[in-house]
Amino acid sequence: MYLLTIRDGLVTRHIGPYESPKQASDDLDRLLEQFGERARWQIHALEAPQDVLRGSGRMATAA
Repeated sequence: MYLLTIRDGLVTRHIGPYESPKQASDDLDRLLEQFGERARWQIHALEAPQDVLRGSGRMATAA
């Protein structure tokens, strides 16, 4: 899953989730029309917390 983040001045919007980065990119063209010319954007891959912790060798447990 992917999340699109658009930052325009002090405003930050998180849009998604999307199934692929291509879907986020396709939606980006439409969404940028609502923002100023200086808007910045990023597409982020969403990760499950347990996958991140498992990959770093740490495993969190609930108390």
